[in-house]
Amino acid sequence: MIIRQGFKYRLDTNEAQSARLRVLCGHARYVWNKALSECNQMLATEGQFVPRYETMAKWVTAWKRNANTEWLKDAYTDNLQQKLKDLDTAWQRFFKKVADAGRPQFKKKSRCRDSVRFVNFAKYCALDGNRVKLPAGIGWVKFRQSRAILGEVKNCTVDFDAGHWFISFQTEREVDNPLPKSTSAVGIDMGIQRFATLSDGTYCEPLNSFKRHQDQLAKAQRQMSRKTKYSSNWTKAKARVQRIHHRIANVRRDFLHKASTIISKNHAMVCIEDLQVSNMSASAVGTAEQPGRNVKAKSGLNKAILDQGWYEFRRQLDYKLAWNGGWLIAVPAHNTSRTCPCCGHVSADSRKTQAQFLCVQCGYANNADVVGAINVLRRGEAHLSNEGLDVARFACEVNGAVRPSAAGTC
Repeated sequence: MIIRQGFKYRLDTNEAQSARLRVLCGHARYVWNKALSECNQMLATEGQFVPRYETMAKWVTAWKRNANTEWLKDAYTDNLQQKLKDLDTAWQRFFKKVADAGRPQFKKKSRCRDSVRFVNFAKYCALDGNRVKLPAGIGWVKFRQSRAILGEVKNCTVDFDAGHWFISFQTEREVDNPLPKSTSAVGIDMGIQRFATLSDGTYCEPLNSFKRHQDQLAKAQRQMSRKTKYSSNWTKAKARVQRIHHRIANVRRDFLHKASTIISKNHAMVCIEDLQVSNMSASAVGTAEQPGRNVKAKSGLNKAILDQGWYEFRRQLDYKLAWNGGWLIAVPAHNTSRTCPCCGHVSADSRKTQAQFLCVQCGYANNADVVGAINVLRRGEAHLSNEGLDVARFACEVNGAVRPSAAGTC
């Protein structure tokens, strides 16, 4: 089994290295925007046709020969090529209508996270303890090595975020096919009052990273709004806002990593709801002709949903379970908390409150989130059966608390 993993660290650059990195990021951003402009023009005049990377790479050669853009000769060619490959990938995802893949957008200096990628690491770069040698006139740079780098480094990406430069090493290593240390299966019901409720009755409290920092963020944004735009004080205020956003993201990411690691190590099969987060968090404002209802309440709900990081949690569970020899199964989420796990009756009246489930037909009672998790697990087991796979191989030691007779009163 081949594992590809990223290791991200903070760089300690000097002024000359930071200036050079900013120039390289500016070159890459300019090429992205210019190539995107050409693609948009071709798409508007020639129909649904956008050139692939091979054609766009020839544009860069022509731009270097042009008197107006001959300064691109000072750019590092690999950075430009990688940026064009990213643009090609973005177009292909857009045309294939991949989930959450929108049309490629122009990159504005003040609004995008600048980054450049260095490929062929073994040929053009070098690694020596907590130092890395980068090409394009950057040289040796120290980084804060908080953990060991596992595997062979294939490439690295340098990006600027919240006032600091970071480097991410993409590594590759081959390991034996893992076998799960646990043989239990579990279903997970995602929520807001409870971040994740497991079918064995345990649950994880939400962190609500944005909610914890929203007052501090609002204050910093008000201070920024009072400054003259692009002034020195406005730049400092903007950096303060960016640092708070960076802290919010880091706190949320740390929480999701810890939760997903615990679950992936303790269960061989995890069943989770196939939630369409973009649809669930859609705005309810409506139009002037058909205005929305309960707009303020829906806005608060949307903020709470997006604060949980459900999609990132699912993504982390997917690859961590694979590394541990487990499986992740996504099942339809409709009526999971309205279906009685004891008699199978489906009714909205069975869930009179957000937390309590009481079946109107058989009288089965339990926490509504636990009921949802039980139904998610059973749908995952049914999916395996339909695929002709052995459910017992992945769920032969499911805790008895999962069953209705033990998890509730039937």
